[in-house]
Amino acid sequence: MQQFKRIKRAISGVLLLDKACGISSNTALQQVKRLFQAEKAGHTGSLDPLATGLLPLCFGEATKFSQYLLDADKVYRAVIKLGITTTTGDAEGEIISQCPVTQNLLQVEQVLRKFIGSLQQTPPMYSALKYQGKALYTYARAGIEIEREAREITVYTLALDELSGDELTVTVSCSKGTYIRVLAEDIGAELGCGAHLKALRRTATGGFDIAHAMTLSQLERMTPEQRDACLLPADCLLGELPKVILDSESTYYVRQGQEVWQAKQPLTGLVRLYGADNAFLGLGEITDAGKIAPRRLLLTARNMPALPS
Repeated sequence: MQQFKRIKRAISGVLLLDKACGISSNTALQQVKRLFQAEKAGHTGSLDPLATGLLPLCFGEATKFSQYLLDADKVYRAVIKLGITTTTGDAEGEIISQCPVTQNLLQVEQVLRKFIGSLQQTPPMYSALKYQGKALYTYARAGIEIEREAREITVYTLALDELSGDELTVTVSCSKGTYIRVLAEDIGAELGCGAHLKALRRTATGGFDIAHAMTLSQLERMTPEQRDACLLPADCLLGELPKVILDSESTYYVRQGQEVWQAKQPLTGLVRLYGADNAFLGLGEITDAGKIAPRRLLLTARNMPALPS
C-alpha cells in the first residue's frame, strides 16, 4: 500500500495549552504539533509531568520570541502535603520520613509570610538543569548527588487558600526559576513537620491566563479552521514592550537589517516594531543615539495580525 507523508504547514502563532497531568511538556508539545501539522514548534517553560495548567506553545516565527515568556513571572496553585517528605519533593517520589501534623492555621500563616520576598533557593536534583551536558535528574536516578548553588528568586505573593487536615493549598506568584517543589519542602521544614508537593497547576504566565487555554481533547474535537483560529499573533509575546510604527522608508531599511532614525522617539530599550501598514515586523531596540536597531525580525509579516495599540 502506498504511504503518504503528512504535509507540514508553515504556520506561526501562539497557542495557550492547558496541559494534562501525567505527560511531559515535550510530549504535550509533540502531540499538538502533530495536530496542527506544524513545521516548527516549541514551548515556553516546561511543567513537570505531575503538574497541569498553562503551557504556551509557539509555532513558526513566534518561536523567535519565546524567551520572553521563559523569563516571565508565573502564578501557581499548589497543594502541599504536610508531614511527609519524599525523595523527589513531590508525590512521585519514595517516602523518606513521616511526622504528625499538629500545626494550626495561625502557625501556617506565620510561616508562609517568611517565604514572601527575595529568597535563596537551591534547585532540586530532580530537575532538568544541566550539569556537564546531562540533566540533573539523570544523576539523581543513578544515586549521584551534584552540588548546586543557591539562586535568588522572588515570591511576590503567597496566599493561603485552604488548610484541610494535613493538606495546605496556596496560590504563589513568583519569578522565573522558582521551584514550587522546593518551596513546599522549605515550608514543611520551617513548620517542623516536613512536606512535599502533592499537586501543582500553573494558572498564569507573562500576562496570559489559564481561562483562555485549550486542552488537547478540546483541540482534537475542532476542525482545522477552528484550531487555527485559536492561535494568537506572534507579537502577543512582546505585549508589555512599547510599540513603534515605522514609516515606509524606515520599514524598508529595517528589513535590510539597518538602523534607522525616526523623529519623536524618546524611548530607549526594546520595542515592538510595526510597518506603516501596521504589520508586525519583529523586535527592535532604541539605542542611546536615538536610532532604531532591528534585533529579531520576522521572515515575513504576511498573515500575522497585529495587537491593537
